[in-house]
Amino acid sequence: MNLSLSRPSVLLFLSEPSRALVEMGLSYQFTNSKQTVKSDGHPVIVLPGFMGSEKSTIVLRNFIKKLGYDVYDWGLGRNVGKIEYLELLLERVDEIHAKTGKAISLVGWSLGGVFARQVAKSRPDIIRQLITLGSPFAGLAEPNNAEWLFTLVSGGKKIKEVDATFLSDLPLKAPVPSTAIYTKEDGVVAWKMCMEQTEDALHQNIQVRGSHIGLGFNASVLSIIEDRLKLKKSTWEKFKPSNSITKRLFYPSL
Repeated sequence: MNLSLSRPSVLLFLSEPSRALVEMGLSYQFTNSKQTVKSDGHPVIVLPGFMGSEKSTIVLRNFIKKLGYDVYDWGLGRNVGKIEYLELLLERVDEIHAKTGKAISLVGWSLGGVFARQVAKSRPDIIRQLITLGSPFAGLAEPNNAEWLFTLVSGGKKIKEVDATFLSDLPLKAPVPSTAIYTKEDGVVAWKMCMEQTEDALHQNIQVRGSHIGLGFNASVLSIIEDRLKLKKSTWEKFKPSNSITKRLFYPSL
């Protein structure tokens, strides 16, 4: 994969809010028709994107809760991109595992997925699976339309100035079943940065149609999450659309 590329277009970036609103409207019936179903009730931690807080993942967490899972917010407030979050996240994962006695699934949106990926590498024995939504783990420091905001909230620091060891390790695969969801209409980060460089029996890339800031309530994304959470490490297999029409319309990469 060629990882040298430019940031998403200004048109895609400026249209993000309006496109996300459309996605929210289209997913309303889907999310509200779901009822609590029989599941194993294992814990699921949802991590917000850059500058997102607990409020930003309400729709996603409520959806997962309706499916019958024990869902948790990441517990660290607004995500302003501090690398110190990793140690705090590891403590939270350990606490939830000790409390429930069950392996944990991680669902990370954008930068939240970047942190989730590193947590999965540090705790593969207690992480059941990893799902990332538009998370630029393959090139966090590549050109994007959010770096100006990171620079602003970090007091002038550039993304490429973040810990070099952290940045170099990010593209390496987590040793747990992983699903990387991306959209070619992403107006915030380059979509190629949100994919595993190579797929294998435990790692799958899935393209959906939609905006970056709509990924947390995009019906296609929620369908993938619903399907993935049913699987254990021992039964995990790659996602397959229910039919060729669904595949062509909603999952063009499969």
